[in-house]
Amino acid sequence: MSVQLLYWHWLVLGMLLVAGEIFIPSFTIFWFGLGAIVVGLVMLVVKLSFTAQILIWTVSSVLFSVLWFKYFKPKMIDKTNAGMSRDAVIGESGQVIKAPTEHSRGEVRFATPVLGDDEWEFICDEDIAIGDRVYIKEISGNTLIVVKLK
Repeated sequence: MSVQLLYWHWLVLGMLLVAGEIFIPSFTIFWFGLGAIVVGLVMLVVKLSFTAQILIWTVSSVLFSVLWFKYFKPKMIDKTNAGMSRDAVIGESGQVIKAPTEHSRGEVRFATPVLGDDEWEFICDEDIAIGDRVYIKEISGNTLIVVKLK
């Protein structure tokens, strides 16, 4: 008994697996679905034995999975402090881009966003110049209270 799978069998299997990701949100069967689609597309060009089909499906599925979990997913991790509690941002340092005056607040820029923004208005008890490094001492509404780094 020989198993005869045609290209469209693999394409349908791939689409079912990709669609199945909606019901099983692990983001793993998606890659097996893409592997099946790859086999279907290869079979449009070349006639393959059942063993070769399974081999291509296995290799492409593992390759997609490894690329996702080892390369792409770690790069998508949010490395900002957006959404963090106010206690998590106390002590973060930034650079003054606009010095405060009697009539306006200063502005500080952070290398990574703090509470969703990388530029904030600030007030300070000390004299501050553009380019000075400051750190967050307190948050008052939408304004930071900062202290000059010494």
